[in-house]
Amino acid sequence: MRFAAIAPLVILTLTAACTEPFQARVARFQSLPAPSGQTFTIQSRDAHNAGGLEFATYANIVSRRLEAVGYRPAADPRAATLVVNFDYAVTMPRERIETRPGFGYSGFGYGGFSPYGGFGYGGGYYGRGSGYGGFGYGPYGFSGFGDYPETYSQTIYNSHVDLRINRAGDNVAVFEGRAETVANTNDLTRLVPNLITAIFTNFPGNNGQTVRVQVDAKHPDGIGRP
Repeated sequence: MRFAAIAPLVILTLTAACTEPFQARVARFQSLPAPSGQTFTIQSRDAHNAGGLEFATYANIVSRRLEAVGYRPAADPRAATLVVNFDYAVTMPRERIETRPGFGYSGFGYGGFSPYGGFGYGGGYYGRGSGYGGFGYGPYGFSGFGDYPETYSQTIYNSHVDLRINRAGDNVAVFEGRAETVANTNDLTRLVPNLITAIFTNFPGNNGQTVRVQVDAKHPDGIGRP
């Protein structure tokens, strides 16, 4: 009796949602004055988003973040002392290929002279190492287990949030910030709130510094703990 060796599947497409903490790279340039009664209004840097319900949802998160650090939304946008320009986007998908160590059948080996193949040592038919304790008839059999490299193909997306704050009087920028991440989803309702949280972590930050920020993704509205 012969036992057919089953070749392992080496190309695996990852489709499960990422369960690791959300991480982003944040760059900030700022000469933002400390809060002392300044008011703000928020507008879209992309005309296609202006007036939309989606933009209004994210702008509301930005507004609450600014209020939390001491600035106030203007009752009349025309009288605001600060103009907040806000934008967000996600790129088209791309594939990332990774190779990692794996484990599986290692292929043919040389067995003992029993009907069940005895013990044998294989040369790694599907793996890099030798195996043992295989199956077969007579001196030849399939030698047990070994490790082999596995290749994974994962679809990923780049996404970002841009925030620019200008003085309303002379239109001079006092804050420019960008938060970006790479994820296996293009769901903006998950990405944008977390990117906003990242950009407001230790806001306004040090001028000209890029940092990596980890966000508690259990707070999808972006208002939870950074």
